[in-house]
Amino acid sequence: VQLQASGGGLVQPGGSLRLSCAASGFALDNYAIGWFRQAPGKEREFVAAIRWSGGSTYYADSVKGRFTISRDNVKNTVYLQMNSLKPEDTTVYYCAAGRPITSAIRRRDLYAYWGQGTLVTVSS
Repeated sequence: VQLQASGGGLVQPGGSLRLSCAASGFALDNYAIGWFRQAPGKEREFVAAIRWSGGSTYYADSVKGRFTISRDNVKNTVYLQMNSLKPEDTTVYYCAAGRPITSAIRRRDLYAYWGQGTLVTVSS
């Protein structure tokens, strides 16, 4: 099982970035893929998630309306399109795979597989 996150970088406030999470080594049908982020000294927090089967999406209130999560069934890849970025979005972003029930989709302890982080820096 492998999750490969990429796409981080430096962007000005108000700008956009698209993160990618390529999954391999397991069947995704029964999984949700989530994006989490963790700032130094803080807990890892939920950002967004998508169910591979059906495509239902879920967002943290802090990113709703600015971020969009989507999937490419052919490439086994999940994307996080981040628009209207703010300095407070600066941190390391991680993708993860798990099988949480809908009411627990935001719980990081229910995601069994994690990719390496990708750093997003929003600064002028």
